[in-house]
Amino acid sequence: MKELGNKFPGMYFLKDKQFKLFTKNLVPGESVYGEPLVKKKGIEYRYWDPRRSKLAAAVLKKISQVGLKKTDNVLYLGASTGTTVSHFSDILGDDGFIFALDFAPRVVRELVFLCEKRKNIAPILGDANRPDTFARRIGSIDFVYQDVAQKNQAEIFLKNMRFLEPGAFGILCVKARSIDISRNPKGIYNEVRHELEKEITVVDFRTLDPFEKDHCMFVCKKI
Repeated sequence: MKELGNKFPGMYFLKDKQFKLFTKNLVPGESVYGEPLVKKKGIEYRYWDPRRSKLAAAVLKKISQVGLKKTDNVLYLGASTGTTVSHFSDILGDDGFIFALDFAPRVVRELVFLCEKRKNIAPILGDANRPDTFARRIGSIDFVYQDVAQKNQAEIFLKNMRFLEPGAFGILCVKARSIDISRNPKGIYNEVRHELEKEITVVDFRTLDPFEKDHCMFVCKKI
């Protein structure tokens, strides 16, 4: 098992018949979403499924960097039941923290169960489109990750980038069909890039096919 490098802290790969991505399991013996666990030299790793996690898909699509540091406090918007959140938890370990926000009460209940064993996650019931309503419930933020299936995805992302200092990174996952189901995704991606570049720098971009159809990812840096 080898670590990917400085631009991908806490991410490991194993080349078997194909390139596979892993994170070091923060809670040994525990699988979060049914993913395989692999032991190498006494250390347990969790398989990071690119068809269940957009960040894993982007890494396998050779995105140049993610901008995440192991000491970061992360604001995760659209946490759902915690699949990708759990891999962030592995990466950050005891040095970083995740504020995992979702607007669905049922989903946040699932996150609470995840947080019982992973102490570097705090679940938050809230609306990503209204950052003023949860601003007091989070600490200082170093990194923003957004996976929210709403029409105004870029607008929501820019609202939450306000929590970052200049030079800090954020990642926006875009679901084209949630913006306009009738249009070509490529045109939507171009419009989102144009909107983002009015306020922040786009460092890298990847479409996520074939792992996630009609999705893309922007790695961004606050100016």
